[in-house]
Amino acid sequence: MADADVSAGLVLPEAAVALLGKGGAAATLLLIFMAVTSAMSAELIAVSSIFTYDIYQTYINPGASGKRLIYISHSSCVVYAVIMAGFSTGLYYAGISMGYLYLMMGVIIGGAVLPAALTLLWSHQSWAAATFSPPLALVCSLVAWLVTAKKEGGSLSVTSTGANNPMLAGNVVALLAPMIFIPVLSFALKTPKYDWVSMKLIRRGDDSELAAAAHVDLELVPGESRQSDHEMREEQHKLKRASRIARGLTVVLTLALLILWPMPMYGTGYIFSKKFFTGWVSVGILWLFCSAACVGIYPLWEGRKTSAHTFKSIFLDVTGKKKPVVHGRATGVEEEEESEGARTPTEKVAAKQ
Repeated sequence: MADADVSAGLVLPEAAVALLGKGGAAATLLLIFMAVTSAMSAELIAVSSIFTYDIYQTYINPGASGKRLIYISHSSCVVYAVIMAGFSTGLYYAGISMGYLYLMMGVIIGGAVLPAALTLLWSHQSWAAATFSPPLALVCSLVAWLVTAKKEGGSLSVTSTGANNPMLAGNVVALLAPMIFIPVLSFALKTPKYDWVSMKLIRRGDDSELAAAAHVDLELVPGESRQSDHEMREEQHKLKRASRIARGLTVVLTLALLILWPMPMYGTGYIFSKKFFTGWVSVGILWLFCSAACVGIYPLWEGRKTSAHTFKSIFLDVTGKKKPVVHGRATGVEEEEESEGARTPTEKVAAKQ
């Protein structure tokens, strides 16, 4: 394959067609479609949530109602989708490939990795460090990236800036620059140790208007009522246990995949033999199956009871064997009005007297 095709991300469809023919092409198209729509959906949700609650409700209209917040959320999704469609089209006609974007992404957002992680893991990080470290790291990474590209390529172009060494310099600087900025800003601008209490004070969106229009009592809707102290303690216990497991796995996998496995091979300059390459591919395939089991199969098994109950309820509703239950529906008024409508005018007058 040509380098341009590899950079454009055509390795997967080429391999699928070579192994499976037209079926591989169709499977690849379906796979890419699902990946793109899933990723775009996640981006839309993230952008709408950040703009609606972190920007609009926090700084522009703190007293916004639930109906207004939903309108802002939908509007931000539309605006973001239009902007990204135009931006991606411009990148395509500018000759920016997928490989270029993958590498440049680290240059742009790599500076936010450490501040974001320490926001959760280090209570002494100051607000200034969390706020200013990413943009400062971005400036440093852009300088390192472009200076290296200019020095090695002689000029700044898509080819020179997309070379390996400039991209490597930009990514490394973006990732490591916060190691300097965070301690300096944290100890220079000391802030009290964060105790996470304010996180519990974040106000949820007010859906009272929507609930009133639908004649629904939010306290009766599953998941909408407030937790008791006992339920909150149980949830905190589960979260702490999950946190310990996640931290342990993160440390083990980081050491294994970034240090213990690749570093000795790189340092010794080892060249793959046929048997070693076969083992490498086998481990990769085994890893894919394990990942598929953890991500795709285990959640289905974990939620098997809920899924069975849901499908059973749907079947009963569709076949008419059971009337659908609307949680939180205020039926008292409707039943009273229905009973009033069933009476004769004489009975109504007698009842009023």
